[in-house]
Amino acid sequence: MEAMTGSVAHEIRERLTTAFAPTLLDVINDSHHHHGHAGHDGSGESHFTVVIESAAFTGQSRLARQRMVNAALGDIPGGRVHALAVRARAPGEANG
Repeated sequence: MEAMTGSVAHEIRERLTTAFAPTLLDVINDSHHHHGHAGHDGSGESHFTVVIESAAFTGQSRLARQRMVNAALGDIPGGRVHALAVRARAPGEANG
């Protein structure tokens, strides 16, 4: 697991913090695992995992949470980021 680095990772963190006021937010750059694979653009910021906990996700399905995160990130997924894994939960829910 690589620590959050770079401008894309910083922007992901800023947008999610603004949208969800999370109690937990980890932005993990997984790009180094995909060197030489499709979607790896050489920028070092093509693949990310986001782990986020927020009261905004209470009562929302897993799919709804994914959509909420994608909406908050706007043009980042599918534009500047090739792959984004999201693990979103409400406070008090089990990890996962």
